[in-house]
Amino acid sequence: MKTIIQFFEESVNKFSDNIFMWEKKGDKYEGATYAEIRHEARKFGAGLISIGINKGDRIGLISEGRNDWLICELGILYAGAVNVPMSVMLAEPSEIKFRLEHSGSKMVITSGNQAPKLRTIKHELKDLEKVIMLDNGGKPEEKNIFYSYIKMKGEEYLAAKSDEFDRRWQSLIPDDYANICYTSGTTADPKGIILSHKNYVVNVEQAYTLMDIPPEYCTLLILPWDHSFAHTAGLYSFMGKGASVASVKVGKTGFETRKNIPGNIKEIKPSLLMSVPALAKNFRKNIEKNISAKGPVIEKLFNHALKIAYSYNKEGINRGKGLQKLKKPLLFLYDKILFSKIREGFGGKIDFFIGGGALLDIELQRFFYAIGMPMFQGYGLSEAAPIISSNALKRHKLGSSGFLVQNLELKICDEDGNELPVGKKGEIIVKGDNVMVGYWKNEEATKSTLKDGWLYTGDMGYMDQDGFLYILGRFKSLLISNDGEKYSPEGIEEAFTEQSPYIDQCMLYNNQNPYTVVLIVPDKEAINRKLKEDNQDITSKEGKNAALKLIESEINAYRRGGKYEDMFPQRWLPGAIGIPDQAFTQENHLLNSTMKIVRGKIVEQYKDLIEFLYTPEAKNVTNEKNKVSLIKK
Repeated sequence: MKTIIQFFEESVNKFSDNIFMWEKKGDKYEGATYAEIRHEARKFGAGLISIGINKGDRIGLISEGRNDWLICELGILYAGAVNVPMSVMLAEPSEIKFRLEHSGSKMVITSGNQAPKLRTIKHELKDLEKVIMLDNGGKPEEKNIFYSYIKMKGEEYLAAKSDEFDRRWQSLIPDDYANICYTSGTTADPKGIILSHKNYVVNVEQAYTLMDIPPEYCTLLILPWDHSFAHTAGLYSFMGKGASVASVKVGKTGFETRKNIPGNIKEIKPSLLMSVPALAKNFRKNIEKNISAKGPVIEKLFNHALKIAYSYNKEGINRGKGLQKLKKPLLFLYDKILFSKIREGFGGKIDFFIGGGALLDIELQRFFYAIGMPMFQGYGLSEAAPIISSNALKRHKLGSSGFLVQNLELKICDEDGNELPVGKKGEIIVKGDNVMVGYWKNEEATKSTLKDGWLYTGDMGYMDQDGFLYILGRFKSLLISNDGEKYSPEGIEEAFTEQSPYIDQCMLYNNQNPYTVVLIVPDKEAINRKLKEDNQDITSKEGKNAALKLIESEINAYRRGGKYEDMFPQRWLPGAIGIPDQAFTQENHLLNSTMKIVRGKIVEQYKDLIEFLYTPEAKNVTNEKNKVSLIKK
């Protein structure tokens, strides 16, 4: 067993001259070697010790992904302290205040873009002594201290007391806490997940049993770095193999940073990318938009190429079997003239994507597999540090969440905790050294989630005969029909949004009611484009009716006779459609910081609309309520 710092030191000794981090501050990316990152991290860690940080102290970190993010985390760990990483997606200062207050953070590190969120709350936090500003500039404020100053103090400390510094980090043990990462807050109070040094190092070693990362590999880490998936699968898994990690060029705003992603992909030419469904959907939309812009002939050719690739690839495990192998020469041609050109837009070197964070629609997986950049679904959760399973180049089955990491036990259990056989669905329960220590200052939640070393994930799934894990959604978000049958809405919701250009967001609802209903946030831009083709306007009576009928037809595609009729049991499909008066966003608290819908809050906000959906009038999609909501901004 090792600590993260021992693990890092070993990597630096093996790969000292390899580029570890790529960062773009000006016009081009510049690399920092393993040895250079260690030098900076040791300086920062020593600086923290010199200004009074003790073993076990908590330090908050809120910043965009950049070299300094990792240098700060490693510095915190060198000092024996605990990092409390926070998402830059947290829009409300109160959300940051809760995490800093609950964790008892002594200091918080912030980038220039995130600093304004701390301005109003820093004086309300009794434990908070200093705000460490990563970016120099601006007027010095009370409690603020510059990162550059701490590193300067660290150099002095190392010159005078390097033995003391080494004693500090060498006194750490694998069971010491490394991070307290907060859940995304779909309930009132987010829970602080305590992950030890051992949890991380073990999970990285487990990840290597899924796939290898050669030292020449590079990734562009496009997910927020506090995200457990990006953190372990990106930073630490690449660190252990001498590979390199690039950050997205930071803009003045989050939107500006996200706009840099496509250009940065082309510059870095990553070997693999980590993605979540929302990003994957955007990538696909952009690819299809570019193909469409090339005219109907290319679009028709592209769609035919996809059809051939889908039938040849099947689920991956059965790819090119039987007569399908006859399609190989045609696929080779399509790859040369079409798919390879698309891959060039992603740098031309991507071997595969890894998708995590939520269910990944199988149609989306088939699409990326067809164009030669497979998007392999994985499964994990922060409480498991987070990697539990994944598909990989060597072994994959589209639609599944892959095979299990080694040195981890997994059971599928019913509501009474009894283990179920292969193929039966139940709650996923895991046990291993990657499982969290518990929830910070929350014994009740710890006891209900950890029992005899087993982590009760709250996710529903099953194992198939080939050893692949399938995820069916959250146990807690299960819908219950009036006959008591329970089912997960998430796969259906994802299919609706992924497979329809006119549905932007949706949420199914059924709480022992006669039928399921759905709230749909339409993609008004796409609907307007379609209406214009038919010389209609969404503000006219006919236009509103046509728009609502268009949305209804997208749902009807899943009913008998529709193109997706076999995807879901008919009884689970919605019997009425409601259009909310606004989109689900972080600002209105209907999306959490990981862009997942907050069901409880949506149900509360739209309880009158949901009630209306169980009336005879609501069965007609062109009812007055929907027409009014449709044209609201």
